[in-house]
Amino acid sequence: MKSTVEQIRQRFDADVERFSNLETGQSATIDAPVAMSLVAAAAAATTPRARDVLDVGCGAGNYTLKLLESLPGLNATLVDLSQPMLDRAAERVGRATSGQVAPLQGDIREISLPAGGFDIVLAAAVLHHLRTDDEWRQVFGKLYRTLRPGGSLWIFDLVESSIPAIERLMQQRYGEYLTALKDEAYRDHVFAYVAQEDTPKPLVFQLELLREAGFSQVDVLHKNVCFAAFGGVRAPAGPAGDTGAG
Repeated sequence: MKSTVEQIRQRFDADVERFSNLETGQSATIDAPVAMSLVAAAAAATTPRARDVLDVGCGAGNYTLKLLESLPGLNATLVDLSQPMLDRAAERVGRATSGQVAPLQGDIREISLPAGGFDIVLAAAVLHHLRTDDEWRQVFGKLYRTLRPGGSLWIFDLVESSIPAIERLMQQRYGEYLTALKDEAYRDHVFAYVAQEDTPKPLVFQLELLREAGFSQVDVLHKNVCFAAFGGVRAPAGPAGDTGAG
């Protein structure tokens, strides 16, 4: 049995400090600082007039903080299961922006979000906690609807391969990375909690979901072994564009 939402919340409640390092991100995650920089740069480049950002699974707020370096003064809505994580994120982001900061504790599958309320949505290392295909479709559709026309969604996450032989290869490579980072015991520890807690989906599956949800432009920013940064842009409003009714 996979971890419950409550078990996941409890783990993150106890892990605030590890997620509060803007320079290193998460050491078990390959290229975490590179991905964070690319996501922030892509969001700023595609949505330069943004006023409101939604950070789903915000952790300690690293991704919003990185985005604020390029787009200062944003209003930030921060969503996380863990109240200690949310408290740390709100404190850090509040010091970094002149905009309003709204923390929301809850599960993205359940919380209510305004349609067309945001210009940018960030979702870093969170969607792999979704379980069924229906949940994935529901959440991608929900995130699309929260965006204003012309807005963008950017994701960084653990992903699977669609090809079994490639998936085995990627797991081997990831195991080698973890062993080199610390040792084989650490590799086994990480693999054990991924198996217990996570349900990643292939990158191709998620790109197709972005299209299915309504995103007019979809792209991959970076992929290394079993981690990928990618996203999509909602068409702008206008006679030939997005009406905002999606």
